[in-house]
Amino acid sequence: MKIGFLTSGDPRDRRFWSGTPHFMARVLQKNVGTVTFLGPVFPKRIIAGKVFNGLSSRLLRKKYDYTHSIFMAKAYARAFARKLAGQNIEVVIAPAASTEISFLETNIPVVYVSDATFARLVGYYPGLSNLLEFSVREGNEIERRAIHQAALALFSSDWAAQSALHDYRADPAKVAVVPFGANLEEILDPWRVTQRKKNGACRLLFLARNWERKGGAIVFETLMKLEEAGHPAELIVCGCTPPASLLHPQLTVIPFLDKNDPAQGRKLAELFLSSDFMLVPTRADCTPIVFCEAAAFGLPVITTDTGGVSGVIRNGENGYMLPYEAGGADYARLIAEIYADDNRYYELVHSSRKAFEERLNWDAWARAVKRLIAERLGIK
Repeated sequence: MKIGFLTSGDPRDRRFWSGTPHFMARVLQKNVGTVTFLGPVFPKRIIAGKVFNGLSSRLLRKKYDYTHSIFMAKAYARAFARKLAGQNIEVVIAPAASTEISFLETNIPVVYVSDATFARLVGYYPGLSNLLEFSVREGNEIERRAIHQAALALFSSDWAAQSALHDYRADPAKVAVVPFGANLEEILDPWRVTQRKKNGACRLLFLARNWERKGGAIVFETLMKLEEAGHPAELIVCGCTPPASLLHPQLTVIPFLDKNDPAQGRKLAELFLSSDFMLVPTRADCTPIVFCEAAAFGLPVITTDTGGVSGVIRNGENGYMLPYEAGGADYARLIAEIYADDNRYYELVHSSRKAFEERLNWDAWARAVKRLIAERLGIK
């Protein structure tokens, strides 16, 4: 199969969308066919979009989302039409590219891949809140066009897929749910990760770039509640810095680790292996790739039932989701209950790794994409 991989950013850069396009392209090349990169593309209009958003934010106190604008979409359409001209490509796979494909004119079938729709994100993610009304209309029109023009629309969660069906009236025959995988260069042997032993004090890992959105305050409260209840615990915060007022002798902060750097990547892997739970009571999420990575290490995840989280976490399999309203006392109670029961804890470790091997890895994603393209588009 000859694949055109359509992204505005550079899929060879692992910093682009946390490395997800990089891993997608790699497993497509391995499992599906020959991959031709159509990105990166950087229209000059991006600069004008940033300027307009800055002016709108200052003068109108409303944001303009130029990344989901018809202004940008038409520039991308022209650029990618030129890229496709004369190429021997049978199918275009376009991850997180609603703006890029919404006005694209091509006879080549396009597979749109995403972890959310615009409708799901508006007012849910801080970056897509307080938008100008016409910016919301443009964003929805772009999403609608992208879904309807695509030959297949593949989403990483039912939460996103249901929005395509109900908010954008997508044809059910071309919508499917295909879970994402773990963005890891090295996958450890299952025996090694399932032989983990509990620590004397329950070690919680909060791995996140955004303290507020990922529920950092609830994590700290959980540590305090465990201590109050007489359960020894420690908390490792990695990827961000808590407010200076939050101090505790059992709190360790690692502001940043670059997993693309070999030495730092090994340190991050050790955090996965030496922790007892990943605790991320997120306030807003589409598909947290870090939860797929935790499963690869047999690390149970305790999180929130919000957004597309249930597309990764299944209660009792690779962790547990608590209601959005749950506080630190609720998380502490669940963690203490599981940790006190050796059989339950170690079964969760084993089933977490099994979840990774069966559904939360990129090879499984690529095989599912290949099957869907063959079945629904007749391309093999």
